[in-house]
Amino acid sequence: MFFYILSLIVLLIDQGSKWWVRAHMSVGETRGVLAPYLHFEYYQNSGAAFSSFQGYGKWLAYLAVIVVGVIVYYRIKGALRGNLMDIAAGFLVGGALGNALDRLIFGKVTDFIVWGSGSGIMNIADLAINAGVLLLIVGMLLRSWCERRSYSFK
Repeated sequence: MFFYILSLIVLLIDQGSKWWVRAHMSVGETRGVLAPYLHFEYYQNSGAAFSSFQGYGKWLAYLAVIVVGVIVYYRIKGALRGNLMDIAAGFLVGGALGNALDRLIFGKVTDFIVWGSGSGIMNIADLAINAGVLLLIVGMLLRSWCERRSYSFK
């Protein structure tokens, strides 16, 4: 149940923040938040990370839905179990659905978060996806390590 609640919370925060940016900023506008460490810059991305695959937004949305389906399948199958994996999967699903919604409704994703000198621009969904991937890797490594340790004591 926690997985579904977290996915929904991530989705709502992502969509709410994007709504705020679209309602209160113009494309290309920049606002300092915690300068020089963080600022908002409204950008619309019709592609994927680092503006790659421009114009393929609908295909990326379909891919996100497939990824969500795979994650839900593996959760049901029991391959993603435990609190850490619930958190990782919740972040991944909420983030993937947040960007997929943007692509399906607007044809592009609203990005606005710029860290430091501005080497990239992202949104809450991107942050959630990155956190989810990191937690998924940590969870898999921990599970592998624990399984190897239990075998070594036999």
